[in-house]
Amino acid sequence: MQLPGYRWIRAEIHGPSMEPTLSSRDFVIARRVRSANEIGVGEVVLAHFDCRPDLLVVKRVQAVSSQGLWLVGDNAIASDASEKYGWAQAIAIVVVRYWPRPGRIC
Repeated sequence: MQLPGYRWIRAEIHGPSMEPTLSSRDFVIARRVRSANEIGVGEVVLAHFDCRPDLLVVKRVQAVSSQGLWLVGDNAIASDASEKYGWAQAIAIVVVRYWPRPGRIC
């Protein structure tokens, strides 16, 4: 999936995989990254899996390696992440939720 070349990305959350941090229909702002060196364990990212480049996801980083990122959802019961799809590549770091409950993402 190609995204515009802007530094900031607006995204809508779909599904319960990141609850309680993010809920379906939340809107977030994410800052585009140039390399995986900008990303740390515990951060929430907008990413795609190597085996599913068409699937854009919001997940939490559990590990960083030369292969990419190992991602998990905050709601393990309702999340398909790296345990199903493998390594991922980040597009952006989620910085803030701006609707409906504005606040920083931890």
